[in-house]
Amino acid sequence: MTSNSTPPGLARFNALEEHAAYAALHEACASTAWAYRLLAARPYATPEDLYAASDAAMAALTGEDLEEAMAGHPPIGRPKPGDPTSAREQRGMAGASEELKAEMLELNLAYQEKFGHVFLICATGRTGEQMRDAVKERIGNSPEQEREIVRTELGRINRIRLANLVQEDQT
Repeated sequence: MTSNSTPPGLARFNALEEHAAYAALHEACASTAWAYRLLAARPYATPEDLYAASDAAMAALTGEDLEEAMAGHPPIGRPKPGDPTSAREQRGMAGASEELKAEMLELNLAYQEKFGHVFLICATGRTGEQMRDAVKERIGNSPEQEREIVRTELGRINRIRLANLVQEDQT
């Protein structure tokens, strides 16, 4: 694929200076190792190449790298104040009843006590009830099972965020 056929949003990302590209990637995922792996593979010919690089980088993350990535995510039901991405991703909890929000807070705390990190799920498109049911189901997992589920969920989140990063109409 020639540079002329690279989609405009991706071409814009490819052309960013390294510090700006790193900042954009770090906004998508708080893992330093993940961001540097994606930087090292630039330029990307297609969005799919970028997503594949993201998947490979996610698979290569150590336990410490995953901890760093998870630290960038707020608990479900409590998006980062002033962060439109966090609010958009957790939209399913926005209209939840006070009872459901209280239940999620309780479940989040129990999950965090068991696993030592926030409950992480790709919340985009999920209802509050679906997220509650997922945490109830996953809290019974072993730490090893949960770590791999978290890796998968982070990969899904990263793909969505990368797609938003390279969309054509950014200003």
